[in-house]
Amino acid sequence: MTLEDIKHEVRALTVEQRKQLIAFIVDSLTEAEGEEKPHNILDFEGIAAHQADGEDPQDYVDRLRSEWDDRP
Repeated sequence: MTLEDIKHEVRALTVEQRKQLIAFIVDSLTEAEGEEKPHNILDFEGIAAHQADGEDPQDYVDRLRSEWDDRP
């Protein structure tokens, strides 16, 4: 697809679609190449699920540390 083809397609878009396209292009220009995008909050689903079980945080840390001592 050539630039002229793209221009032709853009002209066929509604004003709202053109605004969305402009926003997309601007966002793509401000992203550094190779830079990771911020995580979505849903990416963290299930992390630290133990916190929901009511266990005291210090007891949890103490238990983890004691498990380290038991490893061969």
